[in-house]
Amino acid sequence: MGKLAVLSLSVAALAVLIGERLITLRHASLSYRELTQNYLPNCHHIEGIEYGAEDITILENGLAFLSTGLKYPGLPSFSDDPGKIYTLNLMDSKMKIKALNVKGDFDKDSFNPHGISLYTDDKDGAVYLFVVNHPQGNSQVEIFRFVEDENALQYIKTIKHELLHNVNDIVAVGTESFYATNDHYFTNGILKFLEPFLSLPWCDVVYYSPQTVQVVAGGFLIANGINISPDKRHLYVSDILKHKIVVLEIQKNTVLSHVKEVDVGSLCDNIEVDRESGDLWLGCHPNGLKCVFHDPNDPPGSEVIRIENILSEKPRVTQVYADDGSVIVASSVATQYGGKLLIGTVYQKALICDLKL
Repeated sequence: MGKLAVLSLSVAALAVLIGERLITLRHASLSYRELTQNYLPNCHHIEGIEYGAEDITILENGLAFLSTGLKYPGLPSFSDDPGKIYTLNLMDSKMKIKALNVKGDFDKDSFNPHGISLYTDDKDGAVYLFVVNHPQGNSQVEIFRFVEDENALQYIKTIKHELLHNVNDIVAVGTESFYATNDHYFTNGILKFLEPFLSLPWCDVVYYSPQTVQVVAGGFLIANGINISPDKRHLYVSDILKHKIVVLEIQKNTVLSHVKEVDVGSLCDNIEVDRESGDLWLGCHPNGLKCVFHDPNDPPGSEVIRIENILSEKPRVTQVYADDGSVIVASSVATQYGGKLLIGTVYQKALICDLKL
């Protein structure tokens, strides 16, 4: 066979491979999905949030913490200002956000917050906020102590480790320990793109404590949100491009064992867990390609999904809210408190609605 024929066959094979990969990626991103509107009553935007509230979590007393201003490679960003953490008191009828002042030797100018998690110390009641931070595009975890009477965060320490190389979300399990997801295996931009393009399930979950740092679960296509059950026995991880929530059981040695996977039919991002019912609340992207390319004339929609009885044989998966992007763009988190539902986004606004339970 001549060189020209070999070259022609090679080019044809490459074209077939690329075509098959593009079709697979389009299906994984749900680019063909048509969304039906499903609204809740009395929804309004949270005043003061314009550039995303990528993650939101709430204390037992109704004080919500919002991670804002994320700048993430490959996704739109509409402000050059540093990110901030806000609080919103859901027991206050005024519903006004307050920016938390960061105290201590911390570089606020490069603050780029992503996933967040709260931990309350049983010994003294101190509240700690763990924040995934991406200064200059890097990945690290910041630990702060919440000083309520000063509406401030006291900086405690920064955690960096080679295993925490592409951290997306985090769940704190101690004053200095946590589980975290890596949403990519590679750190190089081109190789990071190739991971989902080639469907490489190389993402993982890392456990960190001052004594131990180890990968405790793997095999995720893209691992995004993570959270823990109220009894601290199970972890929930969103494998976003597989459209699944993975249930893992925590063993005594902190390693995780696979329990089950629940199909959600959407690209679900962050996970919030109702501390009383154990229900999961998910902020989801109904169309992943729209989220990445962000055409103002055809904006990405938003979807909120609730999972009830996830550990049972037949979990109930329900769409609670859906919008085509005309109200809220690219939802990444949803959480409820006191009959209210908060919906945050990657790079746009945040919404609060009355919840129909």
